[in-house]
Amino acid sequence: MSNHRPMPLQFPIALVLSLVCLVVPAWGDYQAGMDANNRGDYATALREWRPLAEQGDARAQFDLGLLYENGDGVPRDNAKAHRWYEKSAAQGGAKAQFYLGMQSAFGEGGPLDLVQAHMWYSLAAGNGHAAATVYRDDLARQMTPAQITEAHKRAREWKPKTP
Repeated sequence: MSNHRPMPLQFPIALVLSLVCLVVPAWGDYQAGMDANNRGDYATALREWRPLAEQGDARAQFDLGLLYENGDGVPRDNAKAHRWYEKSAAQGGAKAQFYLGMQSAFGEGGPLDLVQAHMWYSLAAGNGHAAATVYRDDLARQMTPAQITEAHKRAREWKPKTP
């Protein structure tokens, strides 16, 4: 005869609820981060967006890039901005692709690279970013035909990564 009694159902339910309560705050809330950012409460925006960005949310990755590029609530750091933009751009984020184009065109967050800038502008334009075509065409006036050919090749061969 066993001395084991069945575990009451309340214990597993309490355990699951406790785990959910511990995990939920780490998920972050994109809109809460946006509302905080719009109020100038960058610490809260960072706290809401970072977990989302680390989990692969392209919007949060882009917005973290903006915080670092502008120095809003964090030390200004174009290299960190670049890394967050790259994560968002790899998922097809047109705004991030556009900002990577700007960073490459002006040598912020990495070396000045007109070919890379043209490539990013082309990708952003292909993903619906309205201003990217204008920026790309303006940039092309400063480039050699060989550079433009290389930029087109890079844009054709570029494939977004899955998060």
